[in-house]
Amino acid sequence: MGWACVVGTQAATPMEDVATRFRSEEASLHQLYRELHASPELSWHEVETAKRFAAELRSAGLEVTTGVATNGVVGLLRNGPGPVVLLRCDLDALPLKEETGLAFASTRRVSDGKGGETAVMHACGHDLHMTAAVGVARVLGTLTNRWQGTVVLIGQPAEEVGSGARGMLRDGLYQRFPKPDFALSLHCHAGLPAGTVGVVEGYVLANVDSIDVRLRGVGGHGAYPEKTRDPVVLAAQSILALQTIRSREISALDAVVVTVGSVHGGSKHNIIPDDVALQLTVRSYKPEVREKAIASIRRIVRGQAIAAGIPEDRMPEVKVQDEFTPALYNDPTLTRRMGGVLKTWLSADRVRTVDPVMGGEDFSEYGRTAEKVPLFDLWVGTVPSGTDPANAPGLHSNRFAPELKPTLETAVTSLTAELLELLPRR
Repeated sequence: MGWACVVGTQAATPMEDVATRFRSEEASLHQLYRELHASPELSWHEVETAKRFAAELRSAGLEVTTGVATNGVVGLLRNGPGPVVLLRCDLDALPLKEETGLAFASTRRVSDGKGGETAVMHACGHDLHMTAAVGVARVLGTLTNRWQGTVVLIGQPAEEVGSGARGMLRDGLYQRFPKPDFALSLHCHAGLPAGTVGVVEGYVLANVDSIDVRLRGVGGHGAYPEKTRDPVVLAAQSILALQTIRSREISALDAVVVTVGSVHGGSKHNIIPDDVALQLTVRSYKPEVREKAIASIRRIVRGQAIAAGIPEDRMPEVKVQDEFTPALYNDPTLTRRMGGVLKTWLSADRVRTVDPVMGGEDFSEYGRTAEKVPLFDLWVGTVPSGTDPANAPGLHSNRFAPELKPTLETAVTSLTAELLELLPRR
């Protein structure tokens, strides 16, 4: 009978089977989402979230390992020989005070690690990602006649700080558990209508570098600037000069962003300080563009310092943080395959081709190892019906709230369809 299974006197299609199974789980999945949303935890502190996620996977019949890279969870759903597909979701939330007005809005406050407190909110959809992953586990676990192989379903900590994926790989993800032939992920999109998905072939999200620059001068009295080498003026000149990297040093066909997000220097109106600190975020796609942008930053701030007469022993210090988030690249062959499957399952008008963006996502790490695992990350729309996507609250907004029913159904259906395509019944 192949793909069909008998329901009454008629043979059900895979789509009908998945829809039936989802409907039976929908109410409890909605409740799970509300509970996860109301109890968020910050990066590397996802203790209770990890426990709940692990319990849900065990209940769905998976073999579960906890404590991978501190709070990471790995669940295995085995169904005979066949391909291995990794499905990743993320566990952590953001330090924001929620203003959605939802009945189940987060009111949690936790230590900020600096002696104070901060509010916490799932403002990037990780609560929905987890709920969708649990939904997929429940559906696949009861449709084993439809597929063959192994699903490696992981709950990853610390996506928001860009180090959780690297942590799980360092803790032996590809050595302790089956190595994947493909890796899948899904992320909420705050600019697409709920019930639709977005597909990007090639670069999806950018390299993210954090760079600290210390501009050193010779301080003194504000009334006698001629006796100083003013790092505040040097900072102003450097900030403007850094913008020429995009306009004059990188091809117009390549994307790069150089943003100075923080400037700190001085203590009083009439004191010229000894130094000024800048914090930069640099975004790019191609490795060679990233390297050129960083080299240009070093050259420009040094050149500005020389022009300002800064002594050689007080040249600027430029520190590129070691753990950057690499660009996320959707494997073109896998992306075209998944796009075709999604059009079949959802209908072509619900599958949108969208542009890459300059945000960051550490799902990219799973494809950068020696195994060179092909990746596919899918956007799922969240904007409520009747709301203009251009005016909807974006990701990381304290008002971000997906329209749950169509978003979750689309997410579970899409991920299940992708897995059934990659894990066919032989």
